[in-house]
Amino acid sequence: MASNTNGLAADSTLQAICYKRGSLQLLDQRKLPLETIYIEIRDSTDGWNAIRDMVVRGAPAIAIAGVLSLAVEVFNSGAFNGSVADAASFLQNKLEYLVSSRPTAVNLSDAATKLKEVILKAAATSSEARSVFQAFIEATEIMLEDDVATNRAIGSYGASFVQQHSEKPKLSVLTHCNAGSLATAGYGTALGVIRALHSEGVLEWAYCTETRPFNQGSRLTAFELVHEKIPATLIADSAVAALMKAGRVDAVVVGADRVASNGDTANKIGTYSVALCAKFHSVPFYVAAPLTSIDLSLSSGREIVIEERSPKELLNARGGLGEKVAASGISVWNPAFDMTPANLISGIITEKGVITKTGADTFDIKAFVQKTGDQA
Repeated sequence: MASNTNGLAADSTLQAICYKRGSLQLLDQRKLPLETIYIEIRDSTDGWNAIRDMVVRGAPAIAIAGVLSLAVEVFNSGAFNGSVADAASFLQNKLEYLVSSRPTAVNLSDAATKLKEVILKAAATSSEARSVFQAFIEATEIMLEDDVATNRAIGSYGASFVQQHSEKPKLSVLTHCNAGSLATAGYGTALGVIRALHSEGVLEWAYCTETRPFNQGSRLTAFELVHEKIPATLIADSAVAALMKAGRVDAVVVGADRVASNGDTANKIGTYSVALCAKFHSVPFYVAAPLTSIDLSLSSGREIVIEERSPKELLNARGGLGEKVAASGISVWNPAFDMTPANLISGIITEKGVITKTGADTFDIKAFVQKTGDQA
């Protein structure tokens, strides 16, 4: 992967993914906020490595970046000597390869499943391999456009719902990790709700956690909040309970990498702790995520595979990229995510509306999905 440096204009929208047909650049989020470097992605191998190495992260962005890396590969592949069936098999195998990059987030797997249907349909109606590739490319580009529209809808629904369920004219909202423009194709999910509240003039203040050990909160969310001129304060992960006890948080909004059919939610490690603090202090805790983050095949969060990452992210500064800061010989447990049980979640904000509980602690997510006509 070759890299080049591009500046972000002060009035521009942050973009983690820069795509035009045949070309894909990903903002290297490991370098933020000190450097703004875009990495050229030439094929699915570059895409797989960028996802695994956290050049790009955030469940929606992982999905879009992954499928676009394959779109760029086939666009620039030149002549294909195989049959239509060979082209379909090639694309399907590459999608399976991309899905293996990170196990917890469901969005890439969901995108791959939908694209396999596109591939099979194109193969059944095409006489040339290139037509199958073209159908695949066009489908990935639609996914890119849809992701931004989805995020804006999440922001709108979330801002309205949070306001309706608060007695205060202005709200202070806390978020954990990064679920903004940098974690999506644009605008953001959890940060999209905060962005919408701010644009409507009802956001008093935003709080973001540092998000150990990879510091997505201090490096990325804080970067976005400053860029968008949203009034905000960075806190240590361990300061959440004290902040809530002081009465300075009116709501919590976080993103999600996978939501089970009962509402149990996998998100960045530390989310569960924030949810427990919110429950104790009677602060509503919302999950903001597209329907593609919902996995109806899982009955509960116990079935969600939790990715464990390199010990270096804890042993070395800057999420493993800097000098060693821990004692030699110490063992490390470094799960990238944790599971927040549904009973701690007040509502799940999607692009089709907010999923609320049918009972004291019960979500009927399947019924919501069926009612909205989407297949999560």
